[in-house]
Amino acid sequence: MSRISGVEGGAGAVEALDDCPHCRKPKPLCICDGLTRIDNRIEVLILQHPQEQDRTLGTARLAAMQLTKAVLKIGLSWPSLSKALGRTADPSRWAVLYLGSARAAELDKSNEVVAINRKGEVEEDQQAILRGIEGIVLLDGTWSQAKALWWRNPWMLKCQRIILGPSRPSRYGALRREPRRDGLSTIEATAIVLSRLEGRPEIASTLDASFARMLKRYQQVQSEQPSLAPRPRRKRDFRRRKRA
Repeated sequence: MSRISGVEGGAGAVEALDDCPHCRKPKPLCICDGLTRIDNRIEVLILQHPQEQDRTLGTARLAAMQLTKAVLKIGLSWPSLSKALGRTADPSRWAVLYLGSARAAELDKSNEVVAINRKGEVEEDQQAILRGIEGIVLLDGTWSQAKALWWRNPWMLKCQRIILGPSRPSRYGALRREPRRDGLSTIEATAIVLSRLEGRPEIASTLDASFARMLKRYQQVQSEQPSLAPRPRRKRDFRRRKRA
């Protein structure tokens, strides 16, 4: 989701252009200059579906670039958390941004980050659970792509589940229609989770500023050179699943 919750969908194909070697976006859309690095305590692992590599509006790589402790992996499945990270890690000390119902978040208005159990119920000792988290797993893709990542990586069942109850909708606005209110970009979800768990609002402000700058650059390029920043396609996977 957020999306966390399932977080991003693809935009239209971009014609062949030179890409920035760092953010991998077409150079007219690059905002690497001036990015502020964040020394985060809680590590972030972003698992990106292979079909989600959106070069225009995607934010997974942008988020990972700004964090000192972040790993971005592209693929469908990994044997374990340790294999995905490239080092030994205890999944019980990690949390995954779960793709379930947002009802639990609505029950706890005091916090945008809520720990839930396997039944989707709010855990009793929120502070103790959230305080003990050492790392966060985020799934990057459309809702159906994020679901595929969830089911193909059963080791996530050993992780604590958390969901988001964001206080505002995604900054994508009209650029992307999210099927749910808790549908956020990957960088927005990362901003909320890290800032709340570490008690550092400056993390959210820094990541949000980068996202706002990215969207502004996209809109500028789209108005001047539409072929370099095509209008994104509407997401349809959620509606198809709902009717099925």
